[in-house]
Amino acid sequence: MIVNIEWQDQHGRWHHLQSKQNQTDAYRVAMRRAESTGKRHRLVDGDGRLLELLAA
Repeated sequence: MIVNIEWQDQHGRWHHLQSKQNQTDAYRVAMRRAESTGKRHRLVDGDGRLLELLAA
C-alpha cells in the first residue's frame, strides 16, 4: 500500500511531501516533521482517503 505524506501551508492548502510503502514509517516521519515545523501533516492512501491527521 502506498501512503502519501502531505503538509498544510498557512493558507490551508495541502502539499505532497513524500510517498512511503510502510504506514508505520510514514506515521513516524510525519509526526517528527509536524513537531519540528509546527505545521499540520496528514497521511493519505493511494486512493486519496485520509488515514491520519497529525498536528504538533
